[in-house]
Amino acid sequence: MKNLFSYGDTFMQQSDWRDISLLKLCLFSLGILFGVKLPHKAKKPATAVSLTVFIATYVPLMFKLLNIFTKKEVSE
Repeated sequence: MKNLFSYGDTFMQQSDWRDISLLKLCLFSLGILFGVKLPHKAKKPATAVSLTVFIATYVPLMFKLLNIFTKKEVSE
């Protein structure tokens, strides 16, 4: 658990406003995907947009986090 917090601290130290914006958009779209309570007609478009935003923001964030993991593993 301490390693997880250490990775999180390192991620935040290496992040700028763009990374934080991606993180917020990612979590927002994930929340929409979990909480879609729209009429059936509007559910598919909302889900498609939310899923697209989630994937578009999740992938770069995970690449950055994996980069932090690998750098941290090498230095330890």
